[in-house]
Amino acid sequence: MSTKWLFINAFWLESASWLSLSPGLELWQAFTAFLFSHGLASLCLSIGLWQVLPKHYKQPLPWSPLFIFSLAFFIPAIGVIGVSLAVFPALYFPRKKLAQIWAATPIPELPFRPSAPDAKQGFSAGGLHDVLRHAINPNKRLSAILSTRRMSSRDAIPILKLALKDPVDDVRLLAYSMLDSQETAINLKIKTTLGLLETSGEKQIPSLQASLGQHYWELAYLGLAQGSVLDHVLASARQHVERAIELRHEASDQFLLGRINLLQGRLEEARDAFSRASEEGFEPAQLAPYLAETAFMQRNFAGIASALKLIPEEERHRLPFSPLTRYWQC
Repeated sequence: MSTKWLFINAFWLESASWLSLSPGLELWQAFTAFLFSHGLASLCLSIGLWQVLPKHYKQPLPWSPLFIFSLAFFIPAIGVIGVSLAVFPALYFPRKKLAQIWAATPIPELPFRPSAPDAKQGFSAGGLHDVLRHAINPNKRLSAILSTRRMSSRDAIPILKLALKDPVDDVRLLAYSMLDSQETAINLKIKTTLGLLETSGEKQIPSLQASLGQHYWELAYLGLAQGSVLDHVLASARQHVERAIELRHEASDQFLLGRINLLQGRLEEARDAFSRASEEGFEPAQLAPYLAETAFMQRNFAGIASALKLIPEEERHRLPFSPLTRYWQC
């Protein structure tokens, strides 16, 4: 049967299904006649539409024609009419295709002279993290590790620790050697200072105690100590700084003691140490971030804004303080 006759039969059968609902028939007779006529109309429509569909819409069988039949049959009121209005305009009035979907671009000429790389170009920690995680070539990961030599130790050590998990031995060994060299250098300073402490006079003892506290703090600050080792390092740093404070009055010693207390979670002692450092002449702008951090950890949110006010107004509008001051001062 041709497609034309299938559509005509679907139209007449659907019309007959509505005429079967006349009041002259009993309910079960009207329902049976409607269901039979409507089902044949849906079947004719689905077969006819399936035949005129493009090839890539006819597959897979039998789901393609069954989908059309389901739309027409299970929406008795407007199923056949709705399917017809949805499909026929798309078949006979398709969307116009662009004559050319791409534009030809001439190959740009090379520069007259090669551009020199910027010697001051820095390296992003996030970028090196991505290289170590996703680069397939081990040489690229090795280059990323070597790039950390131009970074500060505080930024480089987390990257080197990530490289310790690399599946390639050369990458792990290079990262371990660079970490070990930094830790060895600090431990050598500690050992040398301890030796000087035993042989020096009373005048040098306060500065040597402060230096020992600074070296132990550096191990903790750079992340070279973790777990119980971190607790031991912080306790040693605190012990030597307190001895230096007993022997001399330096604002830098109070400031270091405050940072150690803050990392240990001794918030009241940290705030007191920062206050003493301020009284002894330490720069308030340098104390402000730590006072704000102490107030935040104590849930003293009003103290955060007052601490950030110690930062000069020019510095407040620069990163990283501009979003902080804007948020807490509102």
